Formats: sequence, C-alpha cells, structure tokens
Amino acid sequence: MKPLALSARSLKLLAVLLPLAGLFVYTALRSGPLAPVPVQLADVEDVAIAPRRFGVGTVEASASFQIGPTVAGRLKRLEVNVGDRVRAGQVLGEMDPIDFDERLRAQEAALLRAAAQWQEANARRAHAERQANRYEQLFANGAVTEEMRASKLQDLRLALAQQAAVTEDQARLRAERDATRAQRANLRLVAPAEGLVAARRAEPGTTLVAGQAALTLVDPKSLWINARFDQAQSGGLA
Repeated sequence: MKPLALSARSLKLLAVLLPLAGLFVYTALRSGPLAPVPVQLADVEDVAIAPRRFGVGTVEASASFQIGPTVAGRLKRLEVNVGDRVRAGQVLGEMDPIDFDERLRAQEAALLRAAAQWQEANARRAHAERQANRYEQLFANGAVTEEMRASKLQDLRLALAQQAAVTEDQARLRAERDATRAQRANLRLVAPAEGLVAARRAEPGTTLVAGQAALTLVDPKSLWINARFDQAQSGGLA
C-alpha cells in the first residue's frame, strides 16, 4: 500500500509541475530571449543626409525703430497693439498737448492784431508820403519854407520806420506760431516706415522724457535668428 501512496503523490506533483513547465517554455519562446525578433520592412529611398543640431537662440530684427516723443510729456493715447502691422506715416499714438492749443490760439490772435497794426501803419505811411510829395512841390514853387518841407520828410521817415517795425513783429509772431505748430505736430507718434509693432513700452497716462520709446517697430523682412550651438557638435553645419 505504501508504494501506491507514493505514486499517487508523485502524480499530483507532476500534474502541477507539467503545466508550469509548459507555461515557462511558452513564455521563453514568445517574449523571452528565445522569442523571434520582429522584422520591419521599409522602402529604400535615395535621399541626402542633412545634419541637425539644436541650440538656444532669439529672433531679432536688423531694422528696428524706437518710437517716442521729442519733448517731455504725458502719453495721451496709443492706437496699436503688439503684433499689429502699420504703414509708413500712420499715426500710432499722441502725447498730451497740455497748453499747446491755448498757445496757438493766443498766437493767432496776436497775428490778427499785428495785421491790423500793419494796416494802420501802412495808411499812415501812405498819408505821410503824399504829404511829403506835396510839400516837395510846394517848396519847389516857393510856397512853403525849408523847415515845413523837412518836417513832412521827417513824418514820412517815422511812418516808414513804424511800418517796418510792425512788419518785423509780424514775422516774429508768424515764426513763433509756426514753431508751436511744429511742436504740436511732433506730439503725434508716427510710423517712419512699414513694419510690425514688437512692443508697447508705455501706456496712456505715463510720463515720458524726450527720446524715451513708447513703441518698438520692426521690419519683418529683416528678421533673423541669433542662436548658439555647441561647437563640439557643430561638424557638418554649413
């Protein structure tokens, strides 16, 4: 009876070990070192091999413009944003005119007063000229004295001097008015060339000094990449 008992125990053990051994063999043949190596097929092509390298760099523009005021003041408005394309001569923003408009009105009024004064001086000059010519003829005929003739000539010289002074004053006032107009026009921020808005460096209400940039404008056609590569791995790069 004992040999029969051992044989039954052995059969049970074999019944457990045989499936495990089969599973091990199957695993070794399918995914282990004895597994078949997959083969991928591809079409053969004749292409040039181009070397590639990676580096860190920045996109820059060789043509850029810093747009800002020519005189100190407060930024009133900006009409463009980053990424907007602008054309040459386009108004991009404006500085606060402060008292420029009042100064222009005062100068225009002064020019009107000077014009009225010139008209009055011109009338006096014409009258003095007629009187001088008349007394010149009377003196030639012996109807008036030399003193009376000289007095009328002196009146003419004074009238001419007064008219010349008013004319000079008009020129001065006109030059001041034109200078104020030019300064008022310079408060507009104008694009000097066609380009792309790259940065807004100030916002409305900001006080800027002369020459300080409110906008940066770049020419998209002049963009280039400034990159750094490892020289040890740069072989083959053109």
